[in-house]
Amino acid sequence: MKKLNMKQALAWGVPAVLAALLPMAVQAQTYPAKPVRMIIAWPPGGANDIAGRIVAQRLTETTGQQFIVDNRGGASGILGSDVVAKSPPDGYTILVHSAAHVSNPHLYSKVPYDTLKDFVGISPLGRQVGMLVVHPSLPAKTVKELLDLARKQPNAITYASSGSGSFVHLAMALLNSMGNVKMVHVPYKGTIQAVTDLVAGQVQVVFSDMVPAMPQIRAGKVRALAVTSTERSAALPELPTMIEAGVPGFDAGVWWSVLAPKGTSPDIIARLNAELDKVVKHQDVIDTYKRLGVNTEHSTPAQVLARVRTETPLMAKTLKDAGVEAE
Repeated sequence: MKKLNMKQALAWGVPAVLAALLPMAVQAQTYPAKPVRMIIAWPPGGANDIAGRIVAQRLTETTGQQFIVDNRGGASGILGSDVVAKSPPDGYTILVHSAAHVSNPHLYSKVPYDTLKDFVGISPLGRQVGMLVVHPSLPAKTVKELLDLARKQPNAITYASSGSGSFVHLAMALLNSMGNVKMVHVPYKGTIQAVTDLVAGQVQVVFSDMVPAMPQIRAGKVRALAVTSTERSAALPELPTMIEAGVPGFDAGVWWSVLAPKGTSPDIIARLNAELDKVVKHQDVIDTYKRLGVNTEHSTPAQVLARVRTETPLMAKTLKDAGVEAE
C-alpha cells in the first residue's frame, strides 16, 4: 500500500475524528434528554433525603427533565454508592452522598468500589451541624454531666447512630475518645429510626441532625445538650457548642456532595455543575437548608474529590485514635 501524503492523511483522518467526537458533542448539547435518576444513599425522611429531594425538584425545573429520587439506604450509604459506581457513565444516574463517603473504607473491611477511582465529582451541596440529644430519663442536663455519668458507669449508657460510619457514629466515637468515656454503640439504618428509639427510651443518647430532633425537642421528649459545630446554630442559638460545653477542639459536621460514575463526559459534569450553582442560590433551597441547620455550598467538580482526598487520612487517624475498627 502506498504511503499517504499529508493532504490525503488529513482528508481521511479529520472526518474520522470529527465523526467520533460528534456523538459526544450532541449528547452534551441535548443533555438531559430523558429523566435522570438521583440516588440518595440514605432512607427517606432524614436530612440527607430532604437535602437531596429539594435539589432534585429544582433541577427538574431548571433543566426541563425529571430528576427522580431513588432512596438506596443501607450500610452507611455503601449500597447506594455501589449502584452508582456500576451504572453507565451517561449522566442519567447520579449520587447524593455525605461525609460517610470518606469514612466507609475505614469502617468496612470490604467496600465494593473505590471512593476516588470509581467516581467523578459534580459539586458540593452543603454542610450541616448536628445536636447531642439525650432521653429525659438520663440524669444529665449538660455535656459535662453526661460525661461524668458515663465515666462512673462505663458501657452502661447506649447511643444510637444512623449506621456504622455515619456522622452520628463518628461524632460519638470522637466524644468517647475525647471525653475518655465508654458508651455502647447501637447502629440503625437511619437517623429517623435512631431518634424514634431514643424517644421510646430504647437508647439514651444520639447525635442527631435537626430534622428528626427538633419536633421531639419542642415536645419535651428529648433533651438537647449542645451542637457539634464550632459556632452556635441560628436554629437554636441558646444551645452551646460542644467546645463551650467543655469538650475542647470538638468539631463534627456533615457535608453533602453530588457525584457521578467514572467516565461521565466532562461536558455533562459541567452542565450539572452549572445547574447546581443556580439551584443552591434559589431562596427556597437556602431556606430549606437553613431549617436543616445547613449552609449551601457550590464549587468545582474537582473540589468534591479533593475534599475526599484531604479528609481520608484525617478520618483514618480519628477512627484509629477512637478505637473504631472495620467491621
